[in-house]
Amino acid sequence: MSVKLDSKIPGGSIDEKWTKHKFNMKLVNPANKRKHSVIVIGTGLAGASAAASLGELGYKVKAFCVHESPRRAHSVAAQGGINAAKNYQNDGDSVYRLFYDTVKGGDFRAREANVHRLAEVSVNIIDQAVASGVPLAREYGGLLSNRSFGGSQVSRTFYARGQTGQQLLLGAYSSMMRQVDLGTVELYTRREMLDLVVVDGKARGVIIRNLLTGEIESHEADAVIVASGGYSNVFYLSTNAMACAVTAAWKAHKKGAYFANPCYTQIHPTCIPVHGENQSKLTLMSESLRNDGRVWAPAKQGDKRTANEIPDAERDYYLERVYPSFGNLAPRDVASRQAKYRVDEGHGALGEKAVFLDFRDSIKRLGEDKVAERYGNLFQMYEKITGENPYKQPMRIFPAPHYTMGGLWVDYNLESTIPGLFVAGEANFSDHGANRLGASALMQGLADGYFVLPYTISNYFANTKLEKITTTNDAFKHAANETQNDLNKFLSVKGSRTVESFHKELGHIMWEKCGMARDKAGLTEAISKIQNLRKEFHSNVNVPGEGKGINNELEKAGRVADFIELGELMCRDALVREESCGGHFRSEHQVDGEAKRDDEKFCHVAAWEWNGSADKTQTRHQEELTFENVHLATRSYK
Repeated sequence: MSVKLDSKIPGGSIDEKWTKHKFNMKLVNPANKRKHSVIVIGTGLAGASAAASLGELGYKVKAFCVHESPRRAHSVAAQGGINAAKNYQNDGDSVYRLFYDTVKGGDFRAREANVHRLAEVSVNIIDQAVASGVPLAREYGGLLSNRSFGGSQVSRTFYARGQTGQQLLLGAYSSMMRQVDLGTVELYTRREMLDLVVVDGKARGVIIRNLLTGEIESHEADAVIVASGGYSNVFYLSTNAMACAVTAAWKAHKKGAYFANPCYTQIHPTCIPVHGENQSKLTLMSESLRNDGRVWAPAKQGDKRTANEIPDAERDYYLERVYPSFGNLAPRDVASRQAKYRVDEGHGALGEKAVFLDFRDSIKRLGEDKVAERYGNLFQMYEKITGENPYKQPMRIFPAPHYTMGGLWVDYNLESTIPGLFVAGEANFSDHGANRLGASALMQGLADGYFVLPYTISNYFANTKLEKITTTNDAFKHAANETQNDLNKFLSVKGSRTVESFHKELGHIMWEKCGMARDKAGLTEAISKIQNLRKEFHSNVNVPGEGKGINNELEKAGRVADFIELGELMCRDALVREESCGGHFRSEHQVDGEAKRDDEKFCHVAAWEWNGSADKTQTRHQEELTFENVHLATRSYK
């Protein structure tokens, strides 16, 4: 039986909802804030900014990260920039235009109210970042600089060369560490969340494994925030760091938090292509490069000549040809599919699975020094990895898994279907629909942590009676025992296959059957293969070592087990959604190679409920989406 999901969107006009909601939410006075505790899982942009903000307000915060330092969170890898509707360029930008571009970019599969709030608070994020000392790029006269990103015809992206994520993370990290020094935030490094503890229907704590000692720890709190990032590593090869996992979100899902739109995954169009069978991750080349770089493929089928040997007349600048209005700054899902079409039709660069990203014309126009000033660290990274000089010859790029728009379902307050469990950043599903625009991930993570959660968590505390509990509660003991039993099972199988081999096989299935293009036959086959893979994993995996101390293989085993279960749900979600929208491209539903939505049947969020076992099919619930401000229309970037 389907449950009616209450998104708790406030009334009023779209531009007044958040302002009125902030006023109508209840407050907690400063003295009472000190009586409440919050656990934050993850210390990337969303987690670190949430921990810093809540600590600053006076709450007792415990923050957990899997790394030696929060500075290693994968937010550090974001390159190109962060969007904000400041309109410094006087080029027609506004809060409403950022809202419109984001709804359209997500192919009308996101909540209008959440997206408008994101656009509203975007302007505050830049002020916050500058106040935190983030060295955003500036024009010669000292004003903050902007550049363009895909899916937009204005320049609204603020940046710090090709290291924007790193600089913003250092800002959020500094703010959090100030609170650590003041004693309002306790930081726990090298810890992984392995279960959520629910008491009387509310999230009241977590079970943690100390990755250095192997010890299972219990921690209680009045609310829990999961800000653990996305799940692109389900594909094995992705642009994500190898420690990125779905585990924290998946454990919450198995305790009652619905998982929304898992099939909405983003394939980034500009990544360094796969080379060989022994690669463990892929490298992103920032979308910002498409400001000055031109994407093209050989016009002649099967042309294996080097780029510099192919004259202009025999080059197909296909994004400029197919999408003249947006050109090389077409959105990611669109640009990725067009690259795939060129390669599938035999027009790959050097006859390989790649297309060219060429800076020849920009270097002629601007000079090599100016191009190096904008993208020098990215060019250096490319040359280190490939041995090719992108100043002298075009880069070779190809799409790769990068970001996930799906995640735990949350309402307008970022609260999941478990009261007291809040979800922030990429771990939730809320703001990007079926396709995220470039430079919007950093914006969402910081918006959630700095500007949304401090209000909504206070409102939760003010409206909720919370009995005092400790980790001696039976729910904590049961969860800790279950966690230890699961770890012991992995160690006791002593099969013949490595964890890595299972992850690789899963990634291959997901990329081939649930990647850039999906169809009914392929998804049905993938579900069957993943079910068999899951059974073999639990009967034939080999996890060496023991549970005490550092055991990287044991860590990976738990993460891959969760990825296998998630992979099946992704394929099932993609199978049920009989339409194409954004990054979800069903080959049966297209018009001239473009996504064909079915608004009559699928203008909703799909939220999946765990039914107690991986052998039981999950229950699909729906949250209907309404569009009162940006009217439903077929996306066009031509």
